[in-house]
Amino acid sequence: MQIKPAGKVVIFILVLGVAVGLFKVIKKLAPEANGQNSVVPGSANLGNRTDTPGTGAKVPMPGTELGATDQPEVRLLGYAWNAQMGMHFAIGGAQTTKGSLMEQHHVNFKFARQDDNGKLQEALVAFATAVSQGESNPTKGAHFCTVMGDGSAAFLKGLNDALKKLGPEYTAKIVGAIGYSHGEDKFMGPAEWKKTPSASRGGLVAGVLRDGDWNIAQKWLGDNGLRTNPDEKTYDPDALNWVNANDYIDASQKYIAGYSEDRPVVRNGKRTGETQHITVQGVVTWTPGDVIVAQKKGGLVSIVSTKEYNSQMPCVIIGIDKWMKTHRTTVENMLQAIAEGGDAVKSDPAALHRAAEVSEIVYAEKGSDAAYWEKYFKGVVENDATGMPVDLGGSSANNLADELLTFGLIPGSANLFATTYKVFGDIVVSQYPNLVPSYPPASAILDTSYIEAVAKRATPTTAEIKESKPKYVKSTTIKPQVGRRAYDIHFNTGTANIAGDSQKELEKLRNSLLVAGGTTVEIHGHTDSQGNADANMRLSEARAFAVKKWLQSKYPANFPDERIQVLAHGQTQPLAPNSDESGRAKNRRVEIRLLTTN
Repeated sequence: MQIKPAGKVVIFILVLGVAVGLFKVIKKLAPEANGQNSVVPGSANLGNRTDTPGTGAKVPMPGTELGATDQPEVRLLGYAWNAQMGMHFAIGGAQTTKGSLMEQHHVNFKFARQDDNGKLQEALVAFATAVSQGESNPTKGAHFCTVMGDGSAAFLKGLNDALKKLGPEYTAKIVGAIGYSHGEDKFMGPAEWKKTPSASRGGLVAGVLRDGDWNIAQKWLGDNGLRTNPDEKTYDPDALNWVNANDYIDASQKYIAGYSEDRPVVRNGKRTGETQHITVQGVVTWTPGDVIVAQKKGGLVSIVSTKEYNSQMPCVIIGIDKWMKTHRTTVENMLQAIAEGGDAVKSDPAALHRAAEVSEIVYAEKGSDAAYWEKYFKGVVENDATGMPVDLGGSSANNLADELLTFGLIPGSANLFATTYKVFGDIVVSQYPNLVPSYPPASAILDTSYIEAVAKRATPTTAEIKESKPKYVKSTTIKPQVGRRAYDIHFNTGTANIAGDSQKELEKLRNSLLVAGGTTVEIHGHTDSQGNADANMRLSEARAFAVKKWLQSKYPANFPDERIQVLAHGQTQPLAPNSDESGRAKNRRVEIRLLTTN
């Protein structure tokens, strides 16, 4: 998505009476004290989400004159992000137009671009403060904002810390997910890193730290058992290192310019006394940052993106609990109009084009027009400056069935948002505990009652729900590998019964796979060399199947048979010598490999 200012996530704010000010902008702060040890980010299994087709229904094009002017104004601030394309069609312009879906549902809705998370938080606090002073529909601030779901834990932590001064009824809550990044947010690096992830050790990547695109790289590192160095003032040759960028364009420019630094070397969190000259070799960015890299210099591939981690980055709507409960019908009508807009964009090329025209108006981005927004909504493959093909762009809009799947409201499906929220909230807390010591649980900031009410009045058909469930096709073709990691899953001796102490490890695995919804999964079973080789082969297979069964037992919709393949290796692929118990323990393992679905 296209964001000029320097961050999409993590800004703390304080409220002093009616005044609202920024407290900390985390991405601009120095990290923990130098010498913090590098870590392997927590593995994040986000599950699969399918970008479903629409119902095929044709919706009349909205007009250009203002509509629903007899209704009170409802304002939303959001990024310049193609995931909002369905909402833009529903509005018909910067504000509700005649004939639009918003007018049909009696909502006078106004959208304005705001790329700075701090200002998004300020607007919600100003609005909530006015509500607390007795205003029914304040003109100050904004009723709603949109942010990225994977950054919402830190965003809501700072926001709700400020709002709690007004009372618990003013908590900010998520009530909908109107679209997704589907490829445009990405980690770009040398082709060697994609082929052999361990080659990234000692590399330097530019990006906005603690941001959604940084999250993508963190998940990739975790999926491959690799380390990240949270301290951007030092250099760890055994980890991936970072240089903080002011914004996504700056990250791209640092790669293009060959930005370099001299840094003290650390190993295991301790300085060695050496100094290393390092140069940026990769970036984490989003469109058009990826386009700039490709056109101005090239030479980088998309190592991983929200195409593979396709549940990672939902575009979520946040509002103030007290106002929403008082105006429940308005909130439900707004969400229904947006869901119908998402379906229209999926179903009708004319609706997509009209939504892109609205994007041109409301984003007012220099050098872009409707064709630009439509092109990068779909995503394209273009040759970079070196002639190498590169994936650029890619977003999707949600219809009602997509929203139900996102929040686990379809039988047999996981709550993909809650999983994403926890996975990336935990990553930030683990690496920057002084900046983000905690965050509220998903249950405290999520209210699905509004979208559930919409579903009751506009129930998706059985075909729509079936279409929205994840889909995988078995293939004998060798697919590119996204991640490879061994999990410490224990079994009772000589059996395929999973030991009770492995529950947390299994949950970590499941959550990681839920985020990585755009991947298929191989479960590789291994044993040590104790016992009969044939028996060990059968045992390794049984243990791998036990893991598959566990994944499917709770969320069969997210882990269908065609997504998971079981492979048995017995004692044939040891990681360590079988001559002692320490080595044998390493060899008794279940290894997970994530493969692209392409």
